[in-house]
Amino acid sequence: MQTHMVPVGFDYDRLIAPLVREQMDVDRVILLEGSVGSEANVEYSRNLAEKLEQDYRNLLGANTERVAIEDVYDYDTAFEQAFELINEELDRGNEVWVNVSAMPRTVSFAFATAAHSIMVEREGDRDRIHTYYTVPEKYLETELAKELRAQRDLLADLQAEAEGPAAARVQERFESARSLLSEFDERGTTIGAKEIDGSHVVELPVASFSNVKPFEEVILFTLGEHGEFESVSELAQRLARELGEEYTDSFRSKVIYNVDRLGPGGKGYIEQESQGKSYRTRLSRIGQLWVRSHSRNGSDTDLDL
Repeated sequence: MQTHMVPVGFDYDRLIAPLVREQMDVDRVILLEGSVGSEANVEYSRNLAEKLEQDYRNLLGANTERVAIEDVYDYDTAFEQAFELINEELDRGNEVWVNVSAMPRTVSFAFATAAHSIMVEREGDRDRIHTYYTVPEKYLETELAKELRAQRDLLADLQAEAEGPAAARVQERFESARSLLSEFDERGTTIGAKEIDGSHVVELPVASFSNVKPFEEVILFTLGEHGEFESVSELAQRLARELGEEYTDSFRSKVIYNVDRLGPGGKGYIEQESQGKSYRTRLSRIGQLWVRSHSRNGSDTDLDL
């Protein structure tokens, strides 16, 4: 079976036309709907999702499911949700296709990065995970602006002929069209930069290109549980206690080696800050996402340490 995960934004054609034109097998569709934004935007997106749901069934015979994404600007939660959804479909034996053409970039990148992360972890399933993008044939923004210019010019001509209340309405619509076009010409299709969680920059962490080994998993989960350590030695001591190991120079060297492999020069799951002769050690952003999206159940048992 083929499952398509489709984040729904303000596009229709790019989410269904390629599947129809390429005559792809589509057995199941998961429509991802955002519920944050202006009331008009949320309603518009919801209407598109309803239309897509019907057409996936009628045109492609696919079973559809609609899944809510509470905050389309929360990259971490979207990544975690994507990681879970993709793994669930793979566990069912399905092939997964992720469409990243629509919805805010935070969601699209989160789903693409999660798919890549799973490809790394599940080497045997790489050929069953796909991300794809569809290029639009035409952008309607420029067409709408062109039409609005024509309406503005028509309103300008009508101003001289309009009388009474009609003249006021014509003037109001003319000024509104002129103001909107002025903003479009000056700023493009969007305005401003929205602050999210105290910052105007939403960082998009990059997934590792290497799988995580069993002992590396233990280190990551320990950092996730206890947070920052003042030094690698302190981390090694904590690991020795939790694993029932003797804290020796050999064990400490093993921890240092694996922390280096997980650090900036390796897989990027750990970041370190120099503090005298020690290195303050903590999870990086992608490391935090790795811990959040993996269950500890079964991860710290029967390990070849």
